[in-house]
Amino acid sequence: MGDEGLPDRTTGSTLLRPLSERFGLPLDQVNFVACQLLALLAAFWFRIYLSPKNASPVVRHACATMFGIYFAVFCFGWYSLHIFTLVLLSYCIMMTASIPNLHRYSFVAAMGYLTLCQISRVYIFHYGILSTDFSGPMMIITQKITTLAFQVHDGIGRKVEDLTPDQLQNAVKTRPSFLQYLSYHLNFMSILAGPCSNFKDYIAFIEGRHVQMKLLEVNWKQKGYDRLPEPSPNGAVLRKLSLVLVSLILFLLFSKSFPVEYVVDDMFIKETSFLWRYIYGYLAVQVRKPKYYFAWILADAVNNAAGYGFSGVDKEGRFHWDLICNLKIWNIETSTSFKMYIDNWNMQTAVWLKRICYERAPRYPTVLTFILSAFWHGVYPGYFFTFITAIPVILAAKTMRNNFRHYFISSRTQKVFYDIITWIVTQLAICYTVTPFTMLALKPSIKYYSSMYFHFHILSLLVLLILPMKPPGQTQKGLQQNSVNHQKMR
Repeated sequence: MGDEGLPDRTTGSTLLRPLSERFGLPLDQVNFVACQLLALLAAFWFRIYLSPKNASPVVRHACATMFGIYFAVFCFGWYSLHIFTLVLLSYCIMMTASIPNLHRYSFVAAMGYLTLCQISRVYIFHYGILSTDFSGPMMIITQKITTLAFQVHDGIGRKVEDLTPDQLQNAVKTRPSFLQYLSYHLNFMSILAGPCSNFKDYIAFIEGRHVQMKLLEVNWKQKGYDRLPEPSPNGAVLRKLSLVLVSLILFLLFSKSFPVEYVVDDMFIKETSFLWRYIYGYLAVQVRKPKYYFAWILADAVNNAAGYGFSGVDKEGRFHWDLICNLKIWNIETSTSFKMYIDNWNMQTAVWLKRICYERAPRYPTVLTFILSAFWHGVYPGYFFTFITAIPVILAAKTMRNNFRHYFISSRTQKVFYDIITWIVTQLAICYTVTPFTMLALKPSIKYYSSMYFHFHILSLLVLLILPMKPPGQTQKGLQQNSVNHQKMR
């Protein structure tokens, strides 16, 4: 299919085709943005006119679900049946499976259905890849299905003393009703772009307890309040929408300036230096970030506009609406470690992976977590190249930090020098690791790593072979002293 056919390439509604042709954007992207903007308006209406004071939880659940179903059908057409089928299948498992096996069956069913859809879409029907095809919502719903299943298992099937503090806080004591289940998975705030959130938080939001629960953690009488304040999300929404606008502008200006396919062009590899290839690859990765910033921040703003996402009050008395925030741009762009980067990128997915896999894996939690992440993202070879490469890179980064960081925190100058070096290495490592993710296919991924001489693979393996994971000479006393020195520099 030629470029001129891209605007019509969608499985959803063609109502906005004139708008797609006018701006030269793919119709699936136009449908997605239009539905998210409608969801933003619906969210304000939902918070004002269907507030817990004006509407019962049943009405709020029903309206949130109906709007979500409409947006899914508008964007994905009959392919949205996959979304609804998976939710209904998982609810049957939720209600019929035994508690000891509930989380296992739900995980296998959700991940299995998602993987089958990915395989059929890519390899059987040659559907290719759209920017916003139905697999995106399927990925979010898979997170929700497994999250709820594990939380129900924790709440009913495990002893309190066996749970971590996080598992105890989010444990669900009863199986959800059908309406609660549909609303949690299909609500209009998160069906298109997420993020995944805890079931108890969502139910508290619908029932009107969400904000009050956080406010009761503060002694407001000491602050001069006679009653609980009523935090408004409007300021947070406006700030996030400003970031959405900036991200959109950056995407439209630069998204086509550095095509990632150029890094595997034979002439480019032959005629450019290793350093310039690295710089170009870094820029090619950077210009793709605003697309994700746009989608995730807009999704967060939609939830906030509906009154969902309140996270509490800081020491200065400021209200925060980042309970389900999906990224922290400043932390991403200033990351001085691979782990810091991934902890601030697609944050709710990182939380899901930690809760579902990392904390529960009996052995090799890092390896299993990255493998699960690869399968969850899809079946393109580039995804597996990225996440399998990330395993030795993050382990090597952790090893280097354990062996050398304590030498650089005794003075501010040394700490700044260390931060600069680790920031550069982190940016290079991210660029090297995620480039196959953007190219998708097997041959370009191998060609890219070959053109870069597999250097990060080799360096990471050498670090793991030569250096100890935990240096024996670094005593706990020494660590505590370094920590004290670091605190004094702040």
